[in-house]
Amino acid sequence: MTNDLQIKTLRSQLEQQKGQQLQIEKTITETNRAVKEKKRELQRHEKAREIIREVGIKTQQQLSFHISDITSLALEAVFVNPYKLIVDFVQRRNKTECDLYFDRGGYRFDPLGASGGGAVDIASFALRIASWSMQRPKSRNVIILDEPLRFLSANHQEQASQMIKEISEKLGIQFIIITHEPILASYADKVFETKIRKGITEVI
Repeated sequence: MTNDLQIKTLRSQLEQQKGQQLQIEKTITETNRAVKEKKRELQRHEKAREIIREVGIKTQQQLSFHISDITSLALEAVFVNPYKLIVDFVQRRNKTECDLYFDRGGYRFDPLGASGGGAVDIASFALRIASWSMQRPKSRNVIILDEPLRFLSANHQEQASQMIKEISEKLGIQFIIITHEPILASYADKVFETKIRKGITEVI
């Protein structure tokens, strides 16, 4: 009787161990399957990240060409020996930042530190046009400019004013410009003179 009981006990333990073994084998199979799926997911993520990186690089290149071309053309329209604008996308602190340089003869200059204010005026104006042209969807075709040529010398005012007029006509942009420059004002379709009386600006 004792032997029968021991045998039953051993059989019961054996069945339990078989059940545990089957469960372990099932867990191993499921784990292996999950590992393979995670590896496939990782590969898909890596491919997606590479695609995003390539698209980002191409987009940055297109932006660089677009901004550089428009700004450099604007500078060429005004100056005899113009700078070219260089747009450089760089990674800083895990973020993409954009550096702007003037280039002349292969040498780079800080636009604000090494060039005349007139060149910065024209570059700033062209950057406004470039950013507006890249908007999707575009905002209203009205751009307000406050003294856009304030640092431009008198002998360049004519070319700059003519350029703004041509851009307005070709791109259909309405410029509302605040200026003290009579040459720039002479290219306007309408001119409104203002005067400050008792701290209030009035149209005269």
